[in-house]
Amino acid sequence: MPRDEEEDRKPPKGQYIIGADLEEHSVEALNSFVGDLRREIERVEEAIARKGKGRSAAESFFRK
Repeated sequence: MPRDEEEDRKPPKGQYIIGADLEEHSVEALNSFVGDLRREIERVEEAIARKGKGRSAAESFFRK
């Protein structure tokens, strides 16, 4: 891949792409990224739980 195309695919400084090279980021930035990911995982798990409750309620309603 030509160098220009490779540069175009890199995220802006301070942003991350899952699976991308992490060498260019500082330890502090990586720790911050881990915190962001943990908060996002919690948010997604809460959404899953909410959707699961809604689905269970709907299933029990329609089984009657």
